Amino acid sequence: MISEQFISSVTLERDKVPSWKEFPFSLNAVCHLDTLNLHKDVTFFVGENGSGKSTLLEGIAVAWGFNPEGGSRHFQFETRASHSDLHRYLRLSKGIKRPRDGYFLRAESFFNVATQIEKIDEEPASAPRISGAYSNRALHEQSHGESFLALLTNRFFGNGLYILDEPEAALSPSRQMAVLSRIHDLVQDGSQFIIATHSPIIMAYPNATIYQLSDEGINAVDYSDTEHFIISKNFLNNHHKMLDVLMKQSSP
Repeated sequence: MISEQFISSVTLERDKVPSWKEFPFSLNAVCHLDTLNLHKDVTFFVGENGSGKSTLLEGIAVAWGFNPEGGSRHFQFETRASHSDLHRYLRLSKGIKRPRDGYFLRAESFFNVATQIEKIDEEPASAPRISGAYSNRALHEQSHGESFLALLTNRFFGNGLYILDEPEAALSPSRQMAVLSRIHDLVQDGSQFIIATHSPIIMAYPNATIYQLSDEGINAVDYSDTEHFIISKNFLNNHHKMLDVLMKQSSP
């Protein structure tokens, strides 16, 4: 059956891997990777720091053609070559439809993207300034959280493939809920999202596929079974008891 979603699955070409002892193939999530089926609307990668979710997300983004540091496919700048070779060993199963829009957001390098936008806009050109598609204020004149929200609200215009690495960075809980609402608007407009996140608010998007990355590999889980949901719920419902336990653990 021919898929109409932009990316239906991601497969690691295991027979081409040069060494399972070298990064990124030494990561548990990568060395257990075979084929991941992606949701037509929203797919989440969740897990502890160092679990490999950002590495996997980056590999998918670069395999699609995005710049490793982020931006649209038209961004081809390089501040520092820090991405892995994982993209060379990933095979993306693409549908018959092509997105009208697309963006790779990396929280850690969005500053570099904003700087590149300013550099491009400083060059003489007959085309409109790029920054105008993001906000009526320069991204560097906004807080980190404001610039993220401006990106999702103004630059993403639907029918697109959006790959987001920790979009909750620098966002308050209320702004994370605003992001959740914006994601839904864009999904309704034919978009597909692949998101790596720690936010139990953002990963609550209904009917999404959630893959939890751990020492055991990659497993699909229900929202209420994610560590993020369980830990957050237990802390908020019993915060006095939890704080007491945590303070005693840190005492000499």
